[in-house]
Amino acid sequence: MELFLMQLFNGISVSSILLLAALGLAITFGLMGVINMAHGEFIMIGAYTAYVVQNIFQAYFPSQVFDVYCIVAIILSFLAAASLGYVLERLVICRLYGRAADSLLVTWGISLILQQAARSIFGSPNVGVKAPAFLERTIRISGMVALPMKRIFILLIAVCCLTGVYVLMYKTRQGRNIRAVMQNREMAASLGVNTKRIDSMTFAIGSGLAGLAGCALTWIGAIGPTLGTNYIVDTFMTVVVGGAGSILGSVLGAGFIGIGQTAFEFLTSASIGKVLIFACVIVLLQFRPKGIFAVQNRA
Repeated sequence: MELFLMQLFNGISVSSILLLAALGLAITFGLMGVINMAHGEFIMIGAYTAYVVQNIFQAYFPSQVFDVYCIVAIILSFLAAASLGYVLERLVICRLYGRAADSLLVTWGISLILQQAARSIFGSPNVGVKAPAFLERTIRISGMVALPMKRIFILLIAVCCLTGVYVLMYKTRQGRNIRAVMQNREMAASLGVNTKRIDSMTFAIGSGLAGLAGCALTWIGAIGPTLGTNYIVDTFMTVVVGGAGSILGSVLGAGFIGIGQTAFEFLTSASIGKVLIFACVIVLLQFRPKGIFAVQNRA
């Protein structure tokens, strides 16, 4: 029972990271129809932002306030990734709407450019980020079951982001405009919705959420220029399984991929577990080609 609880928590922990990365991608993919292969690099940007913030705190601030860096890193990781996402959308992505093949090739090129830029600035070797002292603890709930505070904190961040996105999408005027553009872009524009502004804002928010995922990843492992590449496939699987544009679908997709993959890897091995989760996704898409909760477009 204790082993089951540990594996379940590990699966939920993986799911929370996938959810952070997939929330923004689900909205932008559903809104714009752009296959953004550079989404993983926004994860990398968020991670390196946290690394830079840590170094600044170590160099210029007293050690007594070092732990505060994690709050600053969370905010700046979102802002850095969101800002770059906004610029890319205005300069490049806005010309790719409705051109899936072109968007795939162009964003893949952007991905390679960003990876090389990271290598030039930070070097190729992986670097580490020291977690705040309060995240180094564990919470023991019974016998051999001890839950790391790092992963609990990441889970809390994911829940906060999920709540924020839900409030934005369903409780604000901007959210109504986003959903209107998703369902029928032409009709929304004819009713006075500034679709270009909605596109830019949404892409920036989606990129910022990926940056938050990158910041969270720094506390559980080393980071490098190819960090985003390790997560982009799982992120796309999460969106495809859940349904592009669906928040609830993203939650279920992240849970399906995270918990399922963790279970398969525990029962078999890492490589076979990845193959088995791919097989499950393929089978699921035979019955739900548009995902579990796909947003329906209205003509």
